[in-house]
Amino acid sequence: MNRKAMASPLFYIKAILRLGLLLAFLSACKPGQRSTPQITPSRSIEQPSAQVVTNTAAAPTPVPPTQPPLAATVNSWEISLAEYQAELAQDKAARGTELAPEDEKRVLEDLIDQALLASAASQNGFTADEAVLDERTQRLIDQLGSQEALDGWMATYGYDQATFRQALRRSIASAWMRDQIAAGVPKTAEQVHARQILLYTADQANEVMSLLEAGNDFGNLAVQYDPVTHGDLGWFPRGYLLDKKLEEIAFSLQPEAYSEVIETLAGYHILQVLEREAQRPLTPEALLAQQVQAVQDWLNERRSQTEIQILLP
Repeated sequence: MNRKAMASPLFYIKAILRLGLLLAFLSACKPGQRSTPQITPSRSIEQPSAQVVTNTAAAPTPVPPTQPPLAATVNSWEISLAEYQAELAQDKAARGTELAPEDEKRVLEDLIDQALLASAASQNGFTADEAVLDERTQRLIDQLGSQEALDGWMATYGYDQATFRQALRRSIASAWMRDQIAAGVPKTAEQVHARQILLYTADQANEVMSLLEAGNDFGNLAVQYDPVTHGDLGWFPRGYLLDKKLEEIAFSLQPEAYSEVIETLAGYHILQVLEREAQRPLTPEALLAQQVQAVQDWLNERRSQTEIQILLP
């Protein structure tokens, strides 16, 4: 997404209706081929401008069968077919092409995640009342320049006033719950400071290991194979590296010790731990990664405890 597109009012509407920051978080946590702990957040976590009220009423009851068709239900929370189709239309417009089946599935999974978070927000006494919805809607109108422009956008993507406000209410509630989970992540953690020599063939790796065993300095060899960063991975906590094998070995080493050759999709690594601390403040990037993992773990656990019905035709 380029900067011009991100600045557009239509992008602003899409971001406010969907759990954009959560999706950015989770995509950062997908398994990949990275061996260095580099995560660049798109923005910091922000609290939504909603009000917390004590909710003593019973959980919403399922709507009668005369209800417009649904795409899915998450306990008593409902995702309408019209809203799901509106999300598909937005994704299709953004891509400029038809969506693959896995993309359509991802859209529904994103809406289910929102419903899980919003349901928990309700159980924790949070609700986005009508005043909050009015304020958010007015913000969108101001971004677009007129009520007519917002009405046109809703018509383009199949929203009416009811489905639009339903989507907005759930988005605000899910963002609130997401931030509660993220706020509970400790800001310090056990961390190691490590460096590596990364090689691309087994023969190279075995040659370097022989040099180390013969007494050659790890730091000098690291500079030779990586003149820019000298193989420095910096400080990182558990759960930060995408390659869990590398992470497990890094935390098993004592300072100044180095590992055997470790083969990953990225190549052949030899790790050395320089320092370790039991409780070290997390960098903003590392804290973000821990928060991402906390939200993902919460969603995984919640899904296992929740009745989710997919009702697509």
